[in-house]
Amino acid sequence: MTATMRSDEPAGTILCVDDEPNILASLRRLFRRENYKVLCAGSAAAGWAVLEEEHVDIVISDMQMPEVNGTEFLERVRQRWPGTLRLLLTGHADHEATIGAINRGEVYRYITKPWNEEAILLVVRDALERQALQREKERLEELTKQQNDQLRDLNATLEQRVRDRTAELSSAQKSLQASHERLKTNFLTLIKVLSGLVETRGGAVPGHGRRIADLGRRIALRMGLSAREAQDVFVAGLLHEIGKTGFPDTLIGVPESVLKGDHLGQYRKYPHLGEQLLMPLEELREPARIIRAHRERFDGAGFPEGVAGFDIPLGARILAVAHDFEALQQGVLVQRRTDAAAATELVAESRGKRYDPAVVEAFYDIRTGRSVAEEIADVVMGVAQLKPGMVLSRDLLSADGALLLSADHVLSDRMLKQLAEFERRSGTPLQLFVKSGTADAPHSHP
Repeated sequence: MTATMRSDEPAGTILCVDDEPNILASLRRLFRRENYKVLCAGSAAAGWAVLEEEHVDIVISDMQMPEVNGTEFLERVRQRWPGTLRLLLTGHADHEATIGAINRGEVYRYITKPWNEEAILLVVRDALERQALQREKERLEELTKQQNDQLRDLNATLEQRVRDRTAELSSAQKSLQASHERLKTNFLTLIKVLSGLVETRGGAVPGHGRRIADLGRRIALRMGLSAREAQDVFVAGLLHEIGKTGFPDTLIGVPESVLKGDHLGQYRKYPHLGEQLLMPLEELREPARIIRAHRERFDGAGFPEGVAGFDIPLGARILAVAHDFEALQQGVLVQRRTDAAAATELVAESRGKRYDPAVVEAFYDIRTGRSVAEEIADVVMGVAQLKPGMVLSRDLLSADGALLLSADHVLSDRMLKQLAEFERRSGTPLQLFVKSGTADAPHSHP
């Protein structure tokens, strides 16, 4: 057995098996020119021995050899080294044997003697290309198999991994939500503490802010506001007096109706001051807007800016009703205290004047379960239209909230003159609500 190699990388390895040395020499010379690695064996046994030691791309075997012929040799090569392509050298007289070699040894091509050098070189090149394609095919098939196995493993675990990841995200989200809820709770607790601090000033009414906040939230929800909007009203109710923190003790708790001059001017700044204190906190900007406008009146006679009607934020219109209902009972709006029932009626009587009628309707429904319109049947009149004997259906309040006449007061000639004089001196027209059944009273009272 001999072998030849070029110094550069061979184009392929060929094993030539023949018992005739001149045939082997011819084949070796032919293939060396093409940069093939050529291995030679003089018998089938020698050829098998080479295959045991060397990687061979193509084996070319003679058909007629002693002891073991080409058919038997190539059949064993197919069994032991199926990746090696097999070529057969045969004479014209070996037709039957050639067919047997093709069937048993699965010969790729057979080459007849004497051969044409270009033809045999072409056959070898084709065989090597086929070999390369086969190996690439096998490589890709193996790669595909590996990828399919990996994909199968991935699919087998993907569902569990998705469940695990979903559980992790759900746990993280619940943790964040819990943290957020704790922050909200702590924030609201801090607001309540701050509200309580404001109420520790001399003359302040304990629990005043909390009762206003609770009622304001109930009215807001009754009117169909969202939970967030109702919460803004609630917070504004808790902090509505924060602008009074700079007031002297002598001004805290003094009924609004008795304030005069500089004290009244200072007092009327507290909604604006409250807004300024809260505006830096983004979460409190809407409550700050509500606080600024909660002392405005629906008819435009309120403070600090005299805004009227629907230009007043709805939350402020709600808080105005809740605030005055509480203030009337505590005697901080006018000098005398009223009970809850009387305060309810006073608020109802001022719908459309001090308060938004829709807000009053919701408030009245909460307080009584009835409609304001069902309870109050009256006529609004100016002083010049009044006659002795008419009966007021609602309290008459001054522009600054002071009680002038209470509901159910029967008007007399003397009272009508006093009302006309008060209207002239104040420069503000009065409007009185008169029970509709007494609007055409025919008699007079001294």
